[in-house]
Amino acid sequence: MATLKDFRANLITGEEQNLSAYQGQVVLVVNTASKCGFTPQFDGLEKLYEEFRDQGLVVLGFPSDQFANQEFADNAETAEFCKLNYGVTFPMFAKVDVNGANAHPLFSWMRKETGGFLGDAIKWNFTKFLINRDGEVVHRYAPTVEPSALEGDLRALL
Repeated sequence: MATLKDFRANLITGEEQNLSAYQGQVVLVVNTASKCGFTPQFDGLEKLYEEFRDQGLVVLGFPSDQFANQEFADNAETAEFCKLNYGVTFPMFAKVDVNGANAHPLFSWMRKETGGFLGDAIKWNFTKFLINRDGEVVHRYAPTVEPSALEGDLRALL
């Protein structure tokens, strides 16, 4: 059975990151977009990261341009936007597809593990996946779920 440690992804700066680096932590994976109505959730995600990182939480942001072209073309521009506008300090990764034949394997795995209301496809930006310390997906949250609403689930895993 696959777990988070079985995947790799490129950081927004281009370096490859083995996701086993986050083994033993509680991980919140979010597909993000810089020009989306949900983009202000970056504030809430950063607050969760700041509040709980010392207890073992890491937030991983994965920009995607699959929904109404709401992401910058350039990873450097995305990184600058997130840092300047929302003070993002949690790890951000290079832009990925989250659905379809070219979906990043991490997202294919998380979708399969959790399903969804109308199948496993991700419907929009800021879908969130919560992964426990064993690297297993335990919750999937819709884009409309504000990061602050995850605190109870985070506390239970931390």
